[in-house]
Amino acid sequence: MVQETELKTFGAYIQRLISGEHLSRDETCALFTDVLRNRQPDLHQGAFLAALVAKGETPGEIAGAWKAILEEDTIGVQPLPASQLVENSGTGMDKLKTFNVSTAAGIVAASGGLKVARHGSRALTSKIGTVDIMESLGLNVECSLDIVADCIRTIGIGLFNGMSSRVHPGGLARILAQIRFGSSLNIAASLASPCRISNALRGVYSQEMVVKTAQVMREIGYRRVLVVHGTDVESGLGMDEISPCGPTYAAELYPDGRIKEITLEPEEFGCFGAAWDEIKALENLDPERLRFLSVMAGKGFEGCILFTAINAGALFYIMGITSTLQKGAEKALTYIHGGKALGTLSRWIARQDCEDGSGFKRFNALCEELDLPKA
Repeated sequence: MVQETELKTFGAYIQRLISGEHLSRDETCALFTDVLRNRQPDLHQGAFLAALVAKGETPGEIAGAWKAILEEDTIGVQPLPASQLVENSGTGMDKLKTFNVSTAAGIVAASGGLKVARHGSRALTSKIGTVDIMESLGLNVECSLDIVADCIRTIGIGLFNGMSSRVHPGGLARILAQIRFGSSLNIAASLASPCRISNALRGVYSQEMVVKTAQVMREIGYRRVLVVHGTDVESGLGMDEISPCGPTYAAELYPDGRIKEITLEPEEFGCFGAAWDEIKALENLDPERLRFLSVMAGKGFEGCILFTAINAGALFYIMGITSTLQKGAEKALTYIHGGKALGTLSRWIARQDCEDGSGFKRFNALCEELDLPKA
C-alpha cells in the first residue's frame, strides 16, 4: 500500500511537469524507478508519462528514464566490445508508417560484415513491429539472451525482444502492454539495450527530436551516431527513417562529442529515390512478410529495396566501411541483389530457431511460396 506522503511527493513532481518545469536527470530516474516498481497507482503513472511528453522532455530527463530502465529492469549480456557493435531502430510515433526498413537494413548490414545488435518490440504506435515481422518469418523471439548474443557474433545480427521478460523482467513490459501513446519510453526504452553499444543509426518521430536525441545518446556513452527524421515531399509528413521521398533532417555525433546538423536529399544517394506509395506499410502481416522476403532477395518492390539500401548504407558509413552515404547505399545494393542478404536472414533464423525447428521450416515454406532459393 503506497503511503499518502509518497502519493503527494510523486504528485508534486507531476504538477511541476504540468507547469512546464524541467526535472533533473536524477529526479527523473527516481520517478521512473517508482513507475517500473509499480509503486504508484496507474493514474499517477500515466499522468507522469503524459505530462513529460506534453512539456517536452529534456535530454537529461530522457537519460534519467534510460538509466532507470537499464539499472532496474534490463538483463545484461555483452557479445562483443561496444565499439564493434552498431544498432539501428526507429522510435515510432511518426506520422508515416513504412515498410519495416530498420529490420531489413540491419540484415543487409550484417551481410556486409557488420555486427548489428537490434533491440526492438512489437507494434505499439506502428503497424507491424520488428518483433512481429521476424516472428512471422520464423525467428524465435523468446529465446535466451545468450543465443541472441551468439547470433550477433557468428551471423552478424541478433534481436533482443524489448517486450520479453527475458530481456526486461520487471515493469517495462507491463507498461508497454498497457499504453498506446508515444512517451519518453519510445527513446529511453529503445536505448536500454541488454548490451552496451557505441554506434547507431537512430530514427526519431519529429525534426525537433533530432538534435535532442543525439544529445541524449552522447550523454549516455554513444560515440558515433546518425539521428534522422525523414519526410515525404508530397505530404510534408515525417518518418523515423532516412527517406527516399523527401529531405531527411539529421544530426551526426562524432567521437570527439561534436554534433553536426545536416539535411540529406534523396539525390545525395545517387539515383536512390522512391515514391511514398512504394514504401508505405501494408495493413496485414501476411502480405508484409512476403514483401519483406522479396526485398531481401532483391526481387520486386524496387522502392522498398532502395529504401533499405540507403538505410543500410548509413550503417556502413557510420562504421567507417564507406566514406560517404552514397557509397554505403551502393554497397548495400550489391548484398541485396547478390543474394547475401537473403543468405544472412536464412542463417539467422536457423540459429535463432525454436527447439523443434518449426521456425526454419516456416521460413523455407515462405521461400518456396515465393519461388526463392531454400536453405
